[in-house]
Amino acid sequence: MCNSRGIDMIAKPNISPDFTIEDIHKIREYHYELTKDMTTQERINFYNEGGRAFLAEMEKRKQQKV
Repeated sequence: MCNSRGIDMIAKPNISPDFTIEDIHKIREYHYELTKDMTTQERINFYNEGGRAFLAEMEKRKQQKV
């Protein structure tokens, strides 16, 4: 599988229902593989986009609780 830059992408890790330390290692390795060939600015953009998506999801869930 390749992204728009033609870089091979690894599959998202399977996370166990118990969320173990091994899952954390899988996530860290996945993020490393995603970002290892990015420039500093691309990494900043990547993490900022993810952060914005996370905050939007949290706000959405907060509104559903009310």
